[in-house]
Amino acid sequence: MAIQIPSRQLFIDGEWREPVKRNRIPVINPVTEETIGNVPAATAEDVNIAVEAARKALFRNGGKDWASATGAHRAKYLRAIAAKITEKKSELAKLEAIDCGKPLEEAAWDIDDVAGCFEYFADIAEAFDSKKKTPVSLPMETFKCHVLKEPIGVVGLITPWNYPLLMATWKVAPALAAGCSAILKPSELASVTCLELAEVCREVGLPPGVLNILTGLGPEAGAPLASHPHVDKIAFTGSSATGSKVMMAAAQLVKPVTLELGGKSPIVVFEDVDLDKAAEWSLFGCFWTNGQICSATSRLLVHESIAEAFLDKLVKWCENIKISDPLEEGCRLGPIVSSGQYEKVMKFISTAKDEGATILCGGKRPEHLKKGFFVEPTIITDVKTSMQIWKEEVFGPVLCVKTFATEDEAIELANDTPYGLGAAVLSQDLERCERVTKAFQVGIVWVNCSQPCFSQAPWGGKKRSGFGRELGEAGIENYLNVKQVTDYVSNDPWGWYKPPAK
Repeated sequence: MAIQIPSRQLFIDGEWREPVKRNRIPVINPVTEETIGNVPAATAEDVNIAVEAARKALFRNGGKDWASATGAHRAKYLRAIAAKITEKKSELAKLEAIDCGKPLEEAAWDIDDVAGCFEYFADIAEAFDSKKKTPVSLPMETFKCHVLKEPIGVVGLITPWNYPLLMATWKVAPALAAGCSAILKPSELASVTCLELAEVCREVGLPPGVLNILTGLGPEAGAPLASHPHVDKIAFTGSSATGSKVMMAAAQLVKPVTLELGGKSPIVVFEDVDLDKAAEWSLFGCFWTNGQICSATSRLLVHESIAEAFLDKLVKWCENIKISDPLEEGCRLGPIVSSGQYEKVMKFISTAKDEGATILCGGKRPEHLKKGFFVEPTIITDVKTSMQIWKEEVFGPVLCVKTFATEDEAIELANDTPYGLGAAVLSQDLERCERVTKAFQVGIVWVNCSQPCFSQAPWGGKKRSGFGRELGEAGIENYLNVKQVTDYVSNDPWGWYKPPAK
């Protein structure tokens, strides 16, 4: 199935624009390891042009064209984008699959979620019209007060490669719904579908400059965006190390940030589970998106009384996972996104072995695939809490396992991490699930499942997994400024100072 990568430029002020330095970045198919196209490489010069376009769009016609327009006005564009995304679903899913390596059926699911997210924030934008001016009750009748919620301004959106278009949408849709103008900088490892979002915006007539899309390298495009004096906020999803750099750059200008960073999430399996159901959720929670997901429940904690039988189940389920070209029917595990990421994952596995852990299954390239950045689904046992595999995020299809004897021990092990994004608990005892849910030090908990995510529910973490929430009604709050307005309504003088003699 030959798929052509569209040749695009940067998208600035509603138009395709060649990068100032005319550089391009190759697009590598992770299945074949071959170059299949390229994307433009923005630099600081392009960032400056895009920020200026975004500021013009924000204030055009006194803001009436976008920032101070009604939510209903903006919702029309969001719905038009959603409809166009749905129309192009097949093409977008295929581009996503060959760009980042995720199975085609999974990519198609993501594209549905993209359209759904734009629709959801269109609804939020419409509802916002009745909420943007909220009265405040005061103890003094001589004053009246209300709160205005206004767009925060020009926002920089920096997104990862594991869900290229969906993670971009999680930021773009609420930012536009709020009335902000935006500059999107997707990951250089998977930018193709984000450039197609630009084409969608052009086709639906989104006002020029409201959304600008700059592909490019982090140091050359992302860093200048984060530190730009005319960017009012940064929202970033990616690694904790890069998140720290983004936060430091923003701190120089006391610029607000939202950070959704790494994770090393636990999944706790108690002794009363159905072994097959628990096995599938345990594998799905770690191997979905080829294991390249910040919320992956990659630390399995299983009750010692069922550990042997449960691990036997896991291995049998693993053997049944189809590893192939993502475009093949029934593919459930594709390649790692890039050669660099592949090497990192393989190094994690070899280090675990060197430190004394046991590779129960997987840990190598599948024998039937001679090319591509493929890693078999890997389960590692005999793990100690001092090991790298227990402490650090792998971002690949690697599950490490420890046993526990008591509920208290399970909770202690689950929270034994500097991260706090997600956690899962599997048990038929719902009271126990509720206790464990409250004890988890995370922002997201799954009960008797792992990884489902909905536009309507807030998403985000604590500790080194970042702060702020995306999605849900909280998602639009990221992009709003709260302005208090207090009005003195009495005809009497204030009377604090003695008046001057007449």
